[in-house]
Amino acid sequence: MREQREERPGLPRRAGAELLGTAVLVTAGCGSIVVDAQTRALTHLGVALTFGLVIFAMIAACGHLSGAHFNPAVTVAFAVTRHFPWREVPCYIGAQLVGASIGATILRLLVGTTAQLGATVPQGSPWQALGVEILLSAVLMFVIMAVATDPRAIGQTAALAIGATVALDALWGGPISGASMNPARSFGPALLAGAWQGHWVYWLGPFLGTCLGACLYQSLRNPFFKSSTSKAAAPGTHPGLPWSLGEAEQVQERAHQGQGSQK
Repeated sequence: MREQREERPGLPRRAGAELLGTAVLVTAGCGSIVVDAQTRALTHLGVALTFGLVIFAMIAACGHLSGAHFNPAVTVAFAVTRHFPWREVPCYIGAQLVGASIGATILRLLVGTTAQLGATVPQGSPWQALGVEILLSAVLMFVIMAVATDPRAIGQTAALAIGATVALDALWGGPISGASMNPARSFGPALLAGAWQGHWVYWLGPFLGTCLGACLYQSLRNPFFKSSTSKAAAPGTHPGLPWSLGEAEQVQERAHQGQGSQK
C-alpha cells in the first residue's frame, strides 16, 4: 500500500505535467489555426484533427503522471463529482493557465499575432456561442467520465476516445464559437494577442458544460457503480487513466484502515 502511494507523483510534478501538456496543446492546436491562416494548407478539417491528435498524444504521454486534465473546467468537474481533491484544484488550474500562456508566447515569438494566435471569438452572438460551448463541453466531459472513471470502461481507449471527441466537437462547433471547451486554451492566446472580445463565454460555457456532463454521467452510472465497487479490484488496478487521483487515495486509505482493524 505504501509503495503504491510512493509511485504517485507529488503535486509539483503533476502540476508540471499539466503545465507542459497545456503548453503543447496551445502550441500545436492554436498553431494549426495560425498556419492555416498563413498558408490555407490545413483547412478547417485539418485544424480540428490537429486539436484531437494533440490531445490524444498528450493524454498518452501525461495521463499516468497527472491525469492529463489540461483544462480548468475538467479539473473543476472532477472535483464537483468527487473524483479530484478540491485542495489541489488551484494548483492544477494555475499550472494550466501558465502552460497556455507559454504556448501562446511561443507562437507569438514565431509568427507574431497572425490570426490572433488562434484566439476564440464568437462568430455570432455571445449567447449563441455560450450555448454551443456548454453543449460541446458537456459532451466532452461525458466521454471523459465514461472512459476515465468507470471501471467497466476499457482504459486503453481513453486517449483515443477523448481526442476523437475533441476533433468531432471542433469540426461542427468551431465555425460558431471556436470550439474552445477549455478556458486555458482560450486564455493564453487572448492574453498574448489582446483578443478579449466575448472572452467570458469561454470561461462560463466550459465550466457549466463540463459540470453538467460529469453530473449526467454520474447519475447514469451510480446504480451500477454501487454494485461494482463491492467487487472492485485492488487499488491501483483501475483500467482507466488515473484522472480520479483523489478518489483512489480515499479508497487506499479506507482499505488500509480496514486492514488495521482486522489485526
